[in-house]
Amino acid sequence: MVRNTVLAVAVAVFASCSASAQDWATKMFESTRHEFGSVARAAKAEYEFVLENIYLEDVHIAAVRSSCGCTTASITKPTLKTYEKGAILAHFNTDKFLGAKGATLTVTFDKPFYAEVQLQVSGYIRSDVVLSPGQVDFGTVDQGSTVEKTVALVYAGRSDWEVLEVKSLNPNITAKAVETGRGGGQVSYNLVVKLHENSPSGCLNEHLLLVTNDRYATEIPVGVEGIIQSGVVVSPASLFLGVVQPGQKVTKQLVVKGNKPFRIVGVDCDDKQFKFDTSSESSPKPLHFIPVTYVAGKEPGRVSQTIRIETDLRDTAPVLSAYAVVAGQDGSPDR
Repeated sequence: MVRNTVLAVAVAVFASCSASAQDWATKMFESTRHEFGSVARAAKAEYEFVLENIYLEDVHIAAVRSSCGCTTASITKPTLKTYEKGAILAHFNTDKFLGAKGATLTVTFDKPFYAEVQLQVSGYIRSDVVLSPGQVDFGTVDQGSTVEKTVALVYAGRSDWEVLEVKSLNPNITAKAVETGRGGGQVSYNLVVKLHENSPSGCLNEHLLLVTNDRYATEIPVGVEGIIQSGVVVSPASLFLGVVQPGQKVTKQLVVKGNKPFRIVGVDCDDKQFKFDTSSESSPKPLHFIPVTYVAGKEPGRVSQTIRIETDLRDTAPVLSAYAVVAGQDGSPDR
């Protein structure tokens, strides 16, 4: 196993080298740069800079600031424990600005040590294409349902401007552009988007691409969002059992909720160090509580497993990830 970096041990190194002091924070980010591309006016354009706490100590994000009003930044989760994920959300203000824009987002950390990380965003906000509303938002949809939404598009400029095709990378989302008007220097379309019944449960965060005959900006992205709600949901969606010592026993609770009464048929995990008590959950009801007990092994490192919950509802078998960190002899986790 490769020893995970522990900040408390490295404090002397950080104090002697300012570049290294910034490095520990930068290493948590999956990416530090994003290009929005060419987007329509009033379109919803957002990007999450995801970060994960890879250290034993808690990490605290104190603030984030933007160098330009064209981009607004916010923190989704200020405090991150070991292996928890959060994000810096960058919102491109397409309703207030036009043209080529870019911003530097400065993220400030104050725990366990002070550091700053700079994130870069850029894009081009078109003045000739307007979307209303700014994205396709399906809201919360029950799994197995078919839902249709419409977004209006207005183009001002060339009289022969056309939407040639609508591309979707998700086979469960289809769309078509229906021309509704042409004249007076404007071309208008209705973008009709359908979410199909075979869509799996979870969060939608997709993009459609409008392919046009504009040779300078051939493609226009349109965001698609929504939540497809399963008949049974589990909370938490990811179970963290903490940093534990070898042989230590930890018990946490899962909450399993349905939109109608159901039974828990069984709970399974490949790692037999995970135990589940379903003795009181055999009768049909819309809400179940399942204690999960984990006994840590002798080997230090990260333990990650999948928990499968079987119910008596057809085609409903929720799964979730569960993980723990078994500390080494010095109290630090190994990866």
